[in-house]
Amino acid sequence: MERMLNAMSVDVEDYFQVYAFEKALAGRNWDEFECRIPRNVERILELFARHDARATFFTLGWVAQRFPALVRSIVAAGHELASHGMRHVRVIDQTPEQFREDVTAAKHLLEDVSGTAVRGYRAASYSIGARNLWALEVLADCGHVYSSSIYPIAHDIYGMPEAPRFSFRPPNADILEVPVTTVRLLGRNWPAGGGGYFRLLPYRLFKCGLQRVNRTERRAAMFYFHPWEIDPDQPRIRNAGWKSRFRHYSNLATMERRLEQLLQDFRWDRFDKVFLNP
Repeated sequence: MERMLNAMSVDVEDYFQVYAFEKALAGRNWDEFECRIPRNVERILELFARHDARATFFTLGWVAQRFPALVRSIVAAGHELASHGMRHVRVIDQTPEQFREDVTAAKHLLEDVSGTAVRGYRAASYSIGARNLWALEVLADCGHVYSSSIYPIAHDIYGMPEAPRFSFRPPNADILEVPVTTVRLLGRNWPAGGGGYFRLLPYRLFKCGLQRVNRTERRAAMFYFHPWEIDPDQPRIRNAGWKSRFRHYSNLATMERRLEQLLQDFRWDRFDKVFLNP
């Protein structure tokens, strides 16, 4: 049986831009920090090239403003460019007007820098859920074709466990939503789509979960990670809470090796190729 094609994605944001460090870095300007995105993204591009894999890079407008050549190199390597908003502000912390302004600015900026159409969007910290599904209408109105902004699990920061586990079209918006992949077991959804869980849990669990989605449910999976997750030498945010530091820094040194194995064990391509043009 030919292996199913799955969607790989990278959230292009740096270590000081994650929501978990927001309180610890309150009042600090991002330009004060050493930006490690260029070197880490170049490593990721080399990693994908070695395994002949393509991916979707959900990129901050803030990054595109400062590193336009890097954005163009992503596109030149055959990957899809998508939006992650301008400055990694959670949707639940924005009004509909602020959100519209943010996603419009990010989409136009990324398209101007790259010379390609931007059709996809991912909310900061998967911050679209039951309380703000209006955001999907805004995304559609602003020209987005798909979103990957809902995580159908229970979590202290994000999550909409009652959401569909696989790609769906919401009744209130002409847009395709592609949730993070989960596995249904013991009456609840369990993470199988990357992020911190991929670093914290045994690789074998993730492999079994993705195989179940592909082979038993016959559905394409989606996976995501961040450039800072392959960077064990990144500066430490010392005054962050212990939970945030544990989630962020655990097993960074083994992440790239795990990704190598993941790229060998499954087939990966861009979101638009997997979900829009299957």
